[in-house]
Amino acid sequence: MSLLKHVGTIGSLTMASRVAGMAREMIFSRVLGANGVTDAWFQAFIIPNVFRRLFAEGAFSAAFVPMFSKRLHGDGGIEDARSFSDDVLSVFLPVLIVLCAAMMIAMPWVIWALGDQQRDPVNFAMEVDFARIMFPYILLVSLVTLFTGMLNSVSRFAPGASFPILLNLVLIAALLFGEYAMNEWGWTTRQVGYSQAWAVTVGGVVQLAWVYYWTRVEGFRPKLLWPRITPEVKRLSIIALPAAIGGGAYQINTLVQLYFLNQLDSGSISYMNYADRLNQLPLGIIGIALSTAILPTLSRFVGAKNREGTDRVQSDAIELSMLLTIPAAVALAVCAVPFVTMLFQGGAFSLEQAALTGDVLAALVLGLPAYVLVKVLVPNFYARSDTRTPVYAAFISLVVFVAMNFALIADFGVVGVAFASVVGAWINVAYLYAVLMKRDYYHAPIALLGRIARQLVAALAMGAALWFARDMLTGWYSAGLFARAGALLALVICSAVVYFGVAFAIGAIDRQRIVSLTKKREP
Repeated sequence: MSLLKHVGTIGSLTMASRVAGMAREMIFSRVLGANGVTDAWFQAFIIPNVFRRLFAEGAFSAAFVPMFSKRLHGDGGIEDARSFSDDVLSVFLPVLIVLCAAMMIAMPWVIWALGDQQRDPVNFAMEVDFARIMFPYILLVSLVTLFTGMLNSVSRFAPGASFPILLNLVLIAALLFGEYAMNEWGWTTRQVGYSQAWAVTVGGVVQLAWVYYWTRVEGFRPKLLWPRITPEVKRLSIIALPAAIGGGAYQINTLVQLYFLNQLDSGSISYMNYADRLNQLPLGIIGIALSTAILPTLSRFVGAKNREGTDRVQSDAIELSMLLTIPAAVALAVCAVPFVTMLFQGGAFSLEQAALTGDVLAALVLGLPAYVLVKVLVPNFYARSDTRTPVYAAFISLVVFVAMNFALIADFGVVGVAFASVVGAWINVAYLYAVLMKRDYYHAPIALLGRIARQLVAALAMGAALWFARDMLTGWYSAGLFARAGALLALVICSAVVYFGVAFAIGAIDRQRIVSLTKKREP
């Protein structure tokens, strides 16, 4: 396995998706701004996405990929793997249909529970409508995840990493149409919000068609059978349920976060969303790419009782993730307001709203390395079919997150909510690593810790350079397109030159180690 190659494939396509998502948010902010309609839309969009990341991308992948891979590479080969996937699909689809129907019926109570305060009846009805229109997306994208898991097991990562791009393209098209309708036909922001909600479900259909095509290209022929709870399907369910909680601490926090954001002024959900969009850029490119790439390999090493291989993959993942995440977090913290202003300010999104969103981002990215480390450490448990430990870590993290919210929200508002999630994320990482050491699953080598410490020194040097550079470009951040692009490019070049220059100089980057990550390795 070439870890860097697989991470590069997933990461580059994820980056394309995140860039498309960033373009979507930039258009969204200019067309709709930050107000009651955008709060309603973002809240409705978060609900199916939380379920997607918890039960589909997180829990289901963590349980399905090792089991499917074991059959595919075992004595039964592709026929055994096909039979298993058909049984899963035949049970999975009816459960999803029932879940979607139940959630759509219960949506008014779900929306009420997430706010727990008196609301304008018209806005409340709009939030319920948005959520009901979008929720079938969870059914569509869950099937996408099933097919993606099959593709990942044969190291075909590109189709699964690229499908989010399609949703962003559909949403961008709907936004541009909505802007045209506002200018030419007098549409209101509410009407554009409804068109965006329908675009989510349409995008899910496009994504499913894309991944299904590639599944057939790889020789799989998914079939719907009469649902049977076979022992393997039952085992999958037993593993996936706790994995949904353990691997989705960030998503659970996001859902609970809505409750606290709904206690604040209108626009707070939108500010958090715009800030999280920038936070998710490195998280998706680095954290999700690494966790997806290492799970099948860790499963094979653990199954072969190859401790050296397991430790090597885990160390490689941690080193590579921190090499890229630490500087990203420092750069986003130091230049939070400039980045938000350059990317989102304009049209309906004011300078004051950009400044507030920047403050939220500066707090939120303090937890970025922790969010990525959770993604990197959790597969070590899943590879051993241990889904309980991440559950405990997630529960402790959630308790701390809620407590911190109650302590900070009155004085710090939406920034306090962001910082509460940071504290919870670091608690999660600390617990996971402590258990790995206690059970002798993994111990970080001293050499690795030394390189991470030097990465931090290089990132701090980069942060100091950005601190001075950002003030020199102040007038460019809210200027025209080319001025903004020039300022953004200047900050990126400054950060890259300083960070990697210092990192190489002080030994934060081991060239031989990086070269070794490109070499193909097998258990």
